[in-house]
Amino acid sequence: MVERIAIGVDGSPTAATAVDMAVEIARRFDAEVVLLSALNDSSTQPDDGDVEMEWASNASARVRQLVSSTEARLAREGVKCRTMTDEGDPGDVLVRLADECDADILVVGNKGMQRRVLGSVPNTVTHKAGCSVLVVKTT
Repeated sequence: MVERIAIGVDGSPTAATAVDMAVEIARRFDAEVVLLSALNDSSTQPDDGDVEMEWASNASARVRQLVSSTEARLAREGVKCRTMTDEGDPGDVLVRLADECDADILVVGNKGMQRRVLGSVPNTVTHKAGCSVLVVKTT
């Protein structure tokens, strides 16, 4: 039985396609969706407290906003949803958070899979995740 589906979200079109696929599966199983994101909060932030400037200069702020709006949209659509974030290497963060939320499936887009780079997020999660992994073909 599929009760919880974790989805790697980073603001990319690839991740958006992964969200769509995972939500479709979640609806069929009446499963909870957990949006997972790796942040890099060590990036520079403006000192003046200007929210718009922070959003423009800070990738983590953009990802937080995207995740928040995705969570709100899914809630409006009747999908059980929550968010988990942490700092660190994206692949390792997704694997760790998927384990912490007791995910049955971890869904990621295939961003970077055409490369044979060991550090790509899809490669990392397929090798390290403690649950089933769905790599959504987006290219």
